[in-house]
Amino acid sequence: MGDVLSQSEIDNLLAALSSGELDADEFKDTGEKQVKNYDFQRPSKFSKEHLRTLDIIFEHYGRLLSTHLPAYLRKNVQVEVINSEAVVYQEFTNALSNPVLLGIIDFSPLKGNIIIELAENIGYAIVDRMLGGGGIPLDKTRDFSEIELVIIERIMTVMTNLLAEPWGNVVKLEPRLMRIETNSQFAQIISPSDMASIITLNIKIGNVEGMMNVCLPYACLEDIIDKLNTKYWYSTMQVKGDADYQDIIEVAIAKARIPIRAVLGRSTVSLNDFINMQKGDIIKLDTKVNDELSVYVGNIKKFTGLPGSSSESYAVKVSTIIREE
Repeated sequence: MGDVLSQSEIDNLLAALSSGELDADEFKDTGEKQVKNYDFQRPSKFSKEHLRTLDIIFEHYGRLLSTHLPAYLRKNVQVEVINSEAVVYQEFTNALSNPVLLGIIDFSPLKGNIIIELAENIGYAIVDRMLGGGGIPLDKTRDFSEIELVIIERIMTVMTNLLAEPWGNVVKLEPRLMRIETNSQFAQIISPSDMASIITLNIKIGNVEGMMNVCLPYACLEDIIDKLNTKYWYSTMQVKGDADYQDIIEVAIAKARIPIRAVLGRSTVSLNDFINMQKGDIIKLDTKVNDELSVYVGNIKKFTGLPGSSSESYAVKVSTIIREE
């Protein structure tokens, strides 16, 4: 980029043109085309539009991870897209540490596989949380044991299954975690000189923070590369109105199972009486025989009813509905 002229230099240039000291023809375009250098070792197969669309896809993916992973890890999880770039696959593998957590994922129906690289401290934190710990990573790096890899594989499988929804506007995916590798030499899914897009996400589990890189080879995305643009993305988005979401929520809530209990009455006994209680002893309740029972939904009293039986089971016949909370 050339030097930027100051306001005084611009004024002097305009004054020189007005006085005739400079000829405007000298500044006209000569028609020569500007030549841009092309690096054959790093061919540009991913445009800025492609990378921007991948950003949108993985921003959606990050929100899904933030919603689903806390159910397994019982910790607050925050995921944010940091960067997206196109690199030669060899550069990606050269930057990997040892040991490393690499999830090899079958990206069916697309050809080939993709890789999810998880930071070591995030892997150790996941293992610690799944085993009941506080989610604190190890101070000293070591190889992952077979048991730890099985635990991490469970979370990796969840992360793999969540890939289908963000890609739904581009292609209907059926991703499947094939295996987990801890050595980058066994993760050569494409030629070292082939191009790949790297999406970098920052994952925070509680107070533990680390990176997750998603490697998407061009050979895998080649069949759908034309669809990786924001115009196609927004044109294929399925817009649902508030009424549609309301119906879905109502159906989901209607299927929810809630506990209901009928209270016959309450009583207080001493610990000594409770220890010496025998079969046939009578406990006096604070209700009378003809009183209605209190029926609770969760911890809220919603009905009153009369005790009875139905098909050889105890039952309660609802007599009053309590509308107030």
